[in-house]
Amino acid sequence: MGKVFGSVRARAALGATVVVAVALVAAGLAVLGVLRSNLADRAEVDAAAAARAVASKVAGGVAYRELDLEDDTPVQIVDEDHRVRAVSDDLQAVTGTGSSSVRPVAAAGEDHDDDGAGEVSSRPEYSAGTARIDGETAEYRWAALEVTDARGEDVTVYAGAPLATEQGAVGTVREAMLIGLPLLLVVVAGVTWLVTRRALRPVEGIRREMAAITASTDLSRRVPVPGSYDEVARLARTTNETLTALQASVERQRAFVADASHELRSPVASLRTQLEVGAAHPELLDLDGAVEDVVRLQRLAADLLLLARLDAGERPAHAPVALDALVREELAQRLGDRVPVRMEVAPVAVPGSRGQLARVLGNLVDNAQRHARGGVRVAVREEGRWAVLEVADDGRGVPEGERERIFERFVRLDDARSRDDGGAGLGLAIARDVAVRHGGTLAVGAAPEGGALFELRLPTGS
Repeated sequence: MGKVFGSVRARAALGATVVVAVALVAAGLAVLGVLRSNLADRAEVDAAAAARAVASKVAGGVAYRELDLEDDTPVQIVDEDHRVRAVSDDLQAVTGTGSSSVRPVAAAGEDHDDDGAGEVSSRPEYSAGTARIDGETAEYRWAALEVTDARGEDVTVYAGAPLATEQGAVGTVREAMLIGLPLLLVVVAGVTWLVTRRALRPVEGIRREMAAITASTDLSRRVPVPGSYDEVARLARTTNETLTALQASVERQRAFVADASHELRSPVASLRTQLEVGAAHPELLDLDGAVEDVVRLQRLAADLLLLARLDAGERPAHAPVALDALVREELAQRLGDRVPVRMEVAPVAVPGSRGQLARVLGNLVDNAQRHARGGVRVAVREEGRWAVLEVADDGRGVPEGERERIFERFVRLDDARSRDDGGAGLGLAIARDVAVRHGGTLAVGAAPEGGALFELRLPTGS
């Protein structure tokens, strides 16, 4: 059963068929009920009209034996003692009236007409029953009218209307529904199957292309986008956007691995050379250079580890961090800097990771001191719901065309590459990644001092 309805179009066809079937059955039952009710009301109207016509004659003083009861409508007149006073000539048996007898009984004084007038009840009562006329029994709807005849006797006039028309009409409609409903359901199922198949055809194309991309690992391929503007087209466009982002991420990871290997190769090779020279000629060992290479390797490994954690989606803590206190503490620990650092801090706190924010501050200050001529300025202030940390220098600044590129990994401008302590080009990339994961931004512009101005904006959470 699961295999039969395992496809979307099979389930859609089944669901549409079930819904239409339930709706049609409910509508059919309602139609039959309304039709039966209308025909029953019509039969009651006919029976009441016939009963009223006979009752009027009885109330007008016409003797029971002189009543013309030879019509197709069966009539029975019953007195208070359930005796039949008059009955239709062809009526052979009856049920649902005041008496089952079809033999009239004459009453005393019936042959003498009075000059008075009787009274007819204004509201008939209805009942269901049967009548046999000329040997054929059928269902009838009976209307009963109470009458006071000219002699003051109370009798009840029963007149019946056949329900054969109602039963025939209802039966015809029922048979039409029983024949038409299955055919209509077959049509609904077929149309739903074809329409769903046509609508899902692009989805199958997307699936095949995704399977091919997975098998070939070629992320430059894209799934076909149908020319429509429906959900399937939006799915295809979103899938292609996902593939584009995935391709960019993979290429970025490949470039990252290649750059990391390149950056690691130089200090490792230099350290190995120094150690080999020291092993052969201890007097030529450059111990200070070896220590510098080890420190460089340690910093690079720490940067790569932090980037790996950030790429893995590590979210920072949300403990309150006093940004002004953080700046004072971190700058107080920096001894022997090439250029002095001036502080302009105001009290402001942000939620986040103190260690990661300290890393951002250290990277920005290191970068500013690397390019500054005579000084660096660090400022902290609050602007609305944002905390702003500025690091400015009086160096040459960053060309406008390079202001976004410097935040890429392993990117160093030419003047930075000329310095021995230029770093691996990961400091600014790490700073921006940490800023983004704290819900903030990091941008670079021109400082009033003439150099670069790095502005870190973090939400205060208030």
